[in-house]
Amino acid sequence: MYLILLVTISLALLVNYLRRIYTHWQREGIEEEPAKFPFGILDALVKRQRSFGIIVSDVYEQHKSQIVGIYMMHKPTILVRDAQLARQVMTSEFNSFHDRGVYVDEKRDPLSANLFNLQGAAWRNLRNKLTPSFSSGKIKGMFSTIDDVGDRLVQHLMGLIEKAPNDPIEIKQKLTTYAIDIIGSVIFGLEIDSFTNPKNEFRAVSDSLLVEDGILIKMHNMASVIFPPVAKLMNRLGFENKVMIKLRDIMQHTIEFRERHNVVRKDLLQLLIRLRNTGKIGDDDDEVWDIETAQEELKAMSIDKIAAQAFLFYIAGSETTAAASAFTLYELAMYPELLKEARDELDVVMERHNLKPGDKFTYEAVQDLKFLELCILETIRKYPALPFLNRECTKDFHVDDMNYTIKKGTPILISLLGLHRDPAYFPNPMDYDPHRYDADNMNYDPTAYMPFGEGPRHCIALRMGKVNAKVAVAKVLANFNLIPAPRKEIKFRFDPTPVLMPEGGLSVRLSKRA
Repeated sequence: MYLILLVTISLALLVNYLRRIYTHWQREGIEEEPAKFPFGILDALVKRQRSFGIIVSDVYEQHKSQIVGIYMMHKPTILVRDAQLARQVMTSEFNSFHDRGVYVDEKRDPLSANLFNLQGAAWRNLRNKLTPSFSSGKIKGMFSTIDDVGDRLVQHLMGLIEKAPNDPIEIKQKLTTYAIDIIGSVIFGLEIDSFTNPKNEFRAVSDSLLVEDGILIKMHNMASVIFPPVAKLMNRLGFENKVMIKLRDIMQHTIEFRERHNVVRKDLLQLLIRLRNTGKIGDDDDEVWDIETAQEELKAMSIDKIAAQAFLFYIAGSETTAAASAFTLYELAMYPELLKEARDELDVVMERHNLKPGDKFTYEAVQDLKFLELCILETIRKYPALPFLNRECTKDFHVDDMNYTIKKGTPILISLLGLHRDPAYFPNPMDYDPHRYDADNMNYDPTAYMPFGEGPRHCIALRMGKVNAKVAVAKVLANFNLIPAPRKEIKFRFDPTPVLMPEGGLSVRLSKRA
C-alpha cells in the first residue's frame, strides 16, 4: 500500500517536473519549437535522420520571430533568428556572451583545453598568445609547404585522368587528403604524402575516425558542443579519444626530436614550440623560426596543451579547407561563365607574376586572385563549414525589441545555414553568385554574413583557411579543364558531426588542360 503510494507520488512529481521543463518557453512568453520528449530538437539526431546543423536550420525556416525557444534534451535554449541580434551577441554585447558553453575540463582532461572550448580569462590569455601564429607574414613563411601539397594533388589527379579519362572524380575525398596533408605538414611538422603513401602513420590515425571507435569520437565531439553533460559523463566513465592521444604522441616525438637536434622548419609547430619554451610567439615574421629551449619546469605550455590546439586546428582546418575548395569546384562546374571568369583571372595573374604552367605558386600571386576570393566567400556562405554558431549567456541581457531578458546560463544558437540562405538577407540564396560581394554591387546584407563567426571569438585561422582553399582551386584550374555539369542542388546526409556532408559525395569531371 505504502509502496504504491510512494511510486504514485514519485511519478506525479516526475511528470510535474518534466511538464515544467517543457513548458519553459510558454511561461516565458517566447515563440517555441514544440518539444519532442525526451530529446527535444535532438530527436531526429538521435534517430540518425538529420544532422544537427540541418535540424537547427529547419527550426530557423519554420519560424519568423527574432528568437525561438527550443529544447535540447531538458535544456531550454534560444535560437537567434535575427541577423542584427546575432551580430550583437557575437560583437558589441560580447561581454554578455563570451563563452561557448561547451565541454572543457582543464584539470582532468587537458586535451579538451583548446581555444574553441576554453572560457573567460583562460580563453583570452591563450587567444592572445596564439594570434601572432596566423599573421600574413607567418602564413607566407609556411606557403611553400602548402604549395608542395597542392602540386602533389595535381600529380595525383593527373594519374587518375590518365587511367580513366572519362570517369568522374569524387573531389571532396581528394581535397580531404590535400587538407589533411597540409595539417600533417604545417601543424604536426611531418613530411607526409598521403597521395602516394595513403597508409602513412598520420593518415592511418586520421582514417581511424571512420571506424567503429570513430563513431564514439564523433558522438563525444558533438556532445561537447550541443550537450556538454553527456561529454562529461563519457569522460567520467572512462572514454578516451584514442585518435587525439595518438596525435599527441606523434607531436611529442616530433617536438623532442626537433629540440634535441636543433631542427628548424617553417611551420605552425615551430611557432608552438617557441610558445612552449618562451611563453610567446612574437610579431617579427623573420625571427620566430629559430629553436629556443627551456628547462622542463620552466616551459610555458605542456605537450598536452599544445596537442589540444593542434587537434582543434586539425578538426577545424581539414574540413574547412576540403569543403570550401570542393564545393567551389562543384559550383563552378555548373556555372560556365563564372568558371571562365575564374580561369581568365588565373591566367592573367600568372602572367603578371611571371609564372608559367607547372611553376610554383607564390603567396603574392594567390593573394592577387580577387575573383577567386569572391568565389570562396560565396561558397562558405552557401555551405558554411560549421552551419551554426553557439554561445552561452554569461550575464543577463535585455532584448529591447522584444522587451525580454535572456538569463545568465542560457545556451544560444545561431543558424548560419539559416541566415546565409534567407532571401531576406541574400536575394536568390540558392544561386551561386560571387558577384554579390562586389564593392559596387553588394547584393546582400553584410550583417547576416558570418561564415567565420564574428567578434573576439571569430576563427583565428581564417586567413590560412582561405589561402589553403584558394591554392587547391587555383591548382586545379591551372592544370585541368573542369567539365561543365547540369545544375543540381546538393542534398546532405546524416552525420554525427556538425558539418555538412554531401549525400553521395561531390563528383566532377576533369580533363588535362593544354
